Amino acid sequence: MSETRRNQSSDEQIEKSGYVQIVPRTTNLIVFGFQCLIDHRTSFISALTLLVIGLCAEIQHQRVVIENSHGEKLVGVLHDTGSTETVVICHGFRSSKNRIPMLTIASFFERAMISSFRFDFAGNGESQGSFQYGNYRREVEDLRSVLQHLRGVNRVISAIIGHSKGGNVVLLYAAKYNDVQTVVNISGRFFLDRGIEFRLGKDYFKRIKDNGFIDVSNRKGKFEYRVTEESLMDRLTTNAHEACLSIRENCRVLTVHGSNDRIVHVTEASEFAKQIKNHKLYVIEGADHEFTSHQHQLASIVLSFFKLDPKKDDESGSVFESGCPKLLADKRDHHRFGQ
Repeated sequence: MSETRRNQSSDEQIEKSGYVQIVPRTTNLIVFGFQCLIDHRTSFISALTLLVIGLCAEIQHQRVVIENSHGEKLVGVLHDTGSTETVVICHGFRSSKNRIPMLTIASFFERAMISSFRFDFAGNGESQGSFQYGNYRREVEDLRSVLQHLRGVNRVISAIIGHSKGGNVVLLYAAKYNDVQTVVNISGRFFLDRGIEFRLGKDYFKRIKDNGFIDVSNRKGKFEYRVTEESLMDRLTTNAHEACLSIRENCRVLTVHGSNDRIVHVTEASEFAKQIKNHKLYVIEGADHEFTSHQHQLASIVLSFFKLDPKKDDESGSVFESGCPKLLADKRDHHRFGQ
C-alpha cells in the first residue's frame, strides 16, 4: 500500500493502482473564479488569481511505490497536472529524486501543465535495495519497471530525462527498448573509463584486483560505500558509444552540459552529438555539474526542447544558442559552445 505526504482531513483519499491520490476540494474555487469573470463580480485580475490558485491546487504530488524486477520497492513522486502525458526524471550517482536539478525540472513541467514522475533508483534515496557502484544495466531495468507501471495506469510517456549517471541510463534505455521518442541527457559521461580515479584513488584497478573491493570514505573518513570488482567491471564494460549508435533516428535526443563542469568535462558532450543520429547539443556557459546557479536556464532549455514540433525541427546535430529556443544549424558551433 502506498502512502501520501499530505493527510488533511478535508481531502478525499482514493486508493488507486499503486498510490493514494489526494483530491482537494478546490473545484468550487475554480467555478467561482469563472463565475466572477462572467458576472464581473470583481476585477479581472482578482478573478484570474482565483482561477490560477484553484488550478495550481489541482496539481497533486503523489507518492508512488513501484516494484522492480528484483522485488525491490522503488519510491517516486508523481506531479499530476491532470494530463496523462508524463515525463520521467532520473537522478545521478548517489543522488535522489529530491535534489537539483530533478526538482526544478519537475516544477517547470508542472507550470506548463505537463505531468512528471521523479523516482529513486534501487539503493538510493527512499527506495529499497543496497547501493551498487556501476549498476547501469540494473538501473535501466528499474526505469523499465517505472515506465511499465505508469503505462499500466494509462499514462503516456512523452520523454525520459536523466542527470549525470541518469543521463547515461536514459540513453542506454533508448538504445535497448526504442519505445520513447524524446530523451534528455544532462551532464552524462560518454567515456565511462574516466572519472574513476577521482572517487577510488590511484591504482584503483590493482587494489581492487588484490583485495576484491575498495571502500570509499568521505573527507572526514566516514565510510560511504563499497566498490566490488564486479561492480567496477559493470561500469567499464558499459559501452556508451555502442549505445548511442543504437538509438534510432525516430528518437530525438538533447544533451545539455555546463562549461564549468568539473565532474564530467564538457568536451564529452560533443561525443554524444557525433554518435547519435537525431541530436541537439546545448552547453550552458559558466554552469557546473549540477547547474547550481543555472537551474532555471537548464529547466527552460529542457522544456523548450520538449515542446519543439519534431516535424518542423529538422536541424539534427545543431546547437541551441543562448537565447533558447533558437537553433544554430552550423555544426562547428559544437566546438564554440563546448570548449
